[in-house]
Amino acid sequence: MKCRKIIAMALTAVMSLSLTACGGAEKGTSESGGGDDGKTYNVGICQLVQHDALDAATKGFKDALTEKLGDKVKFDEQNAQGDSPTCATIINSFVSGNVDLILANATAPLQAAVSGTVDIPILGTSVTDYATALDIKDWKGSTGINVSGTSDLAPLDEQAAMIKELFPDAKKIGLFYCSAEANSLYQVETIKSYLEKDGYTCTNYSFVDSNDIASVIASAAKNSEVIYIPTDNTAAANTEVVKNTCVPAGVPVIVGEVGMCKGCGVATLSISYYDLGYTTGEMAYDILVNGTDVSSMPVKYAPKVTKQYNESICKELKLEIPEGYEKIETEEKE
Repeated sequence: MKCRKIIAMALTAVMSLSLTACGGAEKGTSESGGGDDGKTYNVGICQLVQHDALDAATKGFKDALTEKLGDKVKFDEQNAQGDSPTCATIINSFVSGNVDLILANATAPLQAAVSGTVDIPILGTSVTDYATALDIKDWKGSTGINVSGTSDLAPLDEQAAMIKELFPDAKKIGLFYCSAEANSLYQVETIKSYLEKDGYTCTNYSFVDSNDIASVIASAAKNSEVIYIPTDNTAAANTEVVKNTCVPAGVPVIVGEVGMCKGCGVATLSISYYDLGYTTGEMAYDILVNGTDVSSMPVKYAPKVTKQYNESICKELKLEIPEGYEKIETEEKE
């Protein structure tokens, strides 16, 4: 009996050690997968409309989180198809589903997200100016609420300088933008002040939505020597309309980002929207896994901008582009 008792005690000790070892290995595996202790994070993505820039930002965001968390992150990705009320519907579904974080890709989704929740962390991307978008009067770099993110604001003074470099003899600049996008107006008014200092006469050509783009761009092309379009989502989704009007009219278009330049522009000073989205994904990881307070996170900006040109449209308009510009690859890539 005594011998049996000793054997039983020994077996119990071995099993206990075995379980402890297994438990340690399991915890270590979880930590090596991003320090998330086995939790799966649910992230809602609301993108305003489908076009190159916003698509690239969403991809960069997802890539960053997936690289860090693997299958421990799940995305509910929805597109509002350019409709602001649909943004609110999408955000409400995220709030009802109690997602862990919301990515608002563009200004309208950001505004809808802020209206929809004060508890769930919100990160914006492809948003030009957070103070304008959120009506923050005393801007100090962070929002102080459950919002942070990344800005796609390129240096507008350098964009104005690029227009002067390419079209020094032009006099009339048409500024084309959607009146429903607050950040588009912000860019237009800012660059207008730089252009007017350089001696250009600037005229605003605003459209309400995609339904009146054709008539407004026709008016702008008729009365302008050069047209400037900021990082405007509605315009970006309708570049073919702009191209089909401006190229036959012989009017060059300078745009705020490379995706739009592929569609209708001759040149741009653009950020990388993929890199912008990737940075936003890194911020999301800090919030979800490291517990960083979103309200105190400074809004981040693109680290660099690049001068680029659309070779095919430049050839059609017989424009010579000086050195220092990169040619945009316009062919589809797999």
